[in-house]
Parts: sequence; C-alpha cells; structure tokens
Amino acid sequence: MRKFHVLVMLLVLGATGWAQLIPNLGGQRVGTSAAQFLKIGVGARAIGMGEAFISIANDAEALYWNPAGISQFRKNALIASHIQWLVDIKLEFAGAVYHLDPANSVGIAITYLHTDEMMETTELMPLGTGRKFSFGDFMVGLTYARNMTDKFSFGITAKVMQENIAELTMRAFLFDLGTYYKTGWRSIRFAVAVTNFGSDIAPTGTVEYVNLQNEKVTVKSFQSFSPPTMFRIGIAMELMETENSKLTSSVQLDHPNDNKENLNFGLEYWWNDVLALRAGYKTARVEENFSAGFGLRLPMKTADFRLDYAFTNFGRLGYVNRFALQVQF
Repeated sequence: MRKFHVLVMLLVLGATGWAQLIPNLGGQRVGTSAAQFLKIGVGARAIGMGEAFISIANDAEALYWNPAGISQFRKNALIASHIQWLVDIKLEFAGAVYHLDPANSVGIAITYLHTDEMMETTELMPLGTGRKFSFGDFMVGLTYARNMTDKFSFGITAKVMQENIAELTMRAFLFDLGTYYKTGWRSIRFAVAVTNFGSDIAPTGTVEYVNLQNEKVTVKSFQSFSPPTMFRIGIAMELMETENSKLTSSVQLDHPNDNKENLNFGLEYWWNDVLALRAGYKTARVEENFSAGFGLRLPMKTADFRLDYAFTNFGRLGYVNRFALQVQF
C-alpha cells in the first residue's frame, strides 16, 4: 500500500512538472477559440469522474474522449446522452460502436446543441426589435480504432461541424487522435488524446444593422479563430479489485489552446458489476470543480443496459445535470 501512495504522488508531481513545461496561456488566450460547444463533455460516466477518462475509455463514451478506446471492449454498443447545460442550453449526443473483428472497430457519433428562440436586441432597441433568432450547433463524427498489439491501440475520428446563429453559419472539418497503452505492470494504462484539431474557421453570411449614427451597416467579412483544440494525457489503475468490488483511479493533464492547463482526478467504484459510484475534481477552473455521479447496469440475455447520471458544480452558476443510456449487445 505504501508503494502505491508513493506511485500516486510521483504521478501527480510528474504531471504538475509537465504542466510547468507548457506555457501558461490562461491569461493571454482565454476566449480565443471558436465552436465552444466542442468543449462540453458528453456522457455521464466520464463527467462523474471529473473528466479524467481518456486512460479508462472502455465504453461508447470513448467516441468523444479518446477514439482509441472504442477497441477496448468486445460488445457492440449504442449510447444516447442528454445534458442540461447552463442558461437553458441543451446538448444531445448519440453514438454507435461496431466491432469489425477483435482488432478493428468503427463508430459514429452525432452531437446537437440547441436553445429556444431568442429575442433580437440592438443598441437602439434594447428591449427587442420584435424579431427572433435561433442558435444551434451540429456535428457528426466517424471513428476508426485498431488494436495494434494486445497492449497498444490507436484511433482517429474525422468530424464535420456546423454552427448557426441568426444569419451566420460556420463550418469546419476536424480530427481527433488517440492512443491507449496497457503497460503490463499491474493494471496501469496510459493514454494520450488530441481532439478538435483543424484549421482556423470563420463565419459566413451577411449581417445588417443600424449604428448609433442611424447609418445602415452591412458586414460580410469576419475574423477567423482556431477550433478549441485539446491535448490530454492520462494514467489509470485499479486501487482494489476483488470478486465483488473494483475501485479505479485516474489522473489526467489537460492542455487546451484557449486556457491554462489543469489536472483532473477521478474515482470509480463498482459493486458486483451492477452499481457504480463516481467522484472527480478539476483544478485551475474559476467555477467548475467538483463532480459526482452513479451508474446502474442491468444485464439481460440479449443486451446489457446501463443508466448513468452525473452532476457538476459550477459554483455561482449552479449545477449541471447529465444523463446517459448505453446498450451493449
């Protein structure tokens, strides 16, 4: 047990040291990327563990977190997730994983963020113009993963996204890359993932408005921004594993291109492979920090059903609830 505590301390110190090697761009680059909906974590299992998930990623939630993870389980899977995000924003996620053979797996995922219609306001009409507009994001991704050996896997996802707000539309073609490595020493596994990698994107369309000088202005050209690219590196292991119980821990370093680095910590406890309890913590975030959740697996003859729930504390902004239903067959 003492050896394990020493190992955990070394991992945390090592991750912290790595974070110091990467420049802290939090103050300089906050809010400099587009398509912010891509940063909203999907599913409920990963969120309940504080998003420290890429080195676990052994179910259909891997479609979002680490594409290499879809080859880490044997059964085909379907997943549907609902997120009640902040300020009446909702995000829906659905995906499927199919194993071509023991080495090759493919998947598809769809993400849809939407809001109710909003009243248009201007400087001259702050109470509303009488017109309404809508905002929404849509993305579809195709994933391929392969087990290169019994210890090493890699995966890639190609994604097409579109964002609509009033008369403007923004489109992008993005990639996710992931690796998954089982060290062979005890149950330790190591993972690296880069998500939302692509070229800069800018809106297209025409915006017309009347300025304070009562002049009609037409805007057709807009500044481009990078997508919210995220580099993650994580490690996980079982702290305890018996016939009826399993306790898994994970540590993960996140390096976004539009914020400072942060460390995530996660725990997951399974009882009789039926009931799961989860908790996680994220550092270096002004509002978001603690998360928790649970999972309930219902094994049946033809398929296994799993219901997951997670909530995240956003401080002054309140709590965010996430629900996910997964079927493996």
